[in-house]
Amino acid sequence: MNPFYHRIYRVVRHIPKGRVATYGIIARLAGRPGAARTVGWALSALPEDNDVPWWRVINAAGRISFSGSDHSAVLQRALLLREGVRFAPGGAVNLGTYGWPAEAYDTAVASHKRAASTRRSRRLKGLRT
Repeated sequence: MNPFYHRIYRVVRHIPKGRVATYGIIARLAGRPGAARTVGWALSALPEDNDVPWWRVINAAGRISFSGSDHSAVLQRALLLREGVRFAPGGAVNLGTYGWPAEAYDTAVASHKRAASTRRSRRLKGLRT
């Protein structure tokens, strides 16, 4: 088996119950930033009898990557709900609340808020002139 897959599985095993991580964060923690798709491939290659909590890995938008009608999506959502992870009405998980490791998402949330504030300031400035 691919040695990088083993590193991915090792990282995913560390995600605590009730928390989620994105494919990109897993790739970075496994030593290969930018290899988010490879994380997805590794998780899809898992044998059925494994101890890797694959359901705790979601996409960067905080969503389950399987289509909504896919059995795996239903199972993943149920497993996350059972662990206490809550979904917003649109189906996303709040990464600021449930993301692991928390510091990875704290900086992302802060930079997103700064960008939104800058956009809002530009819009207001345009209205004042």
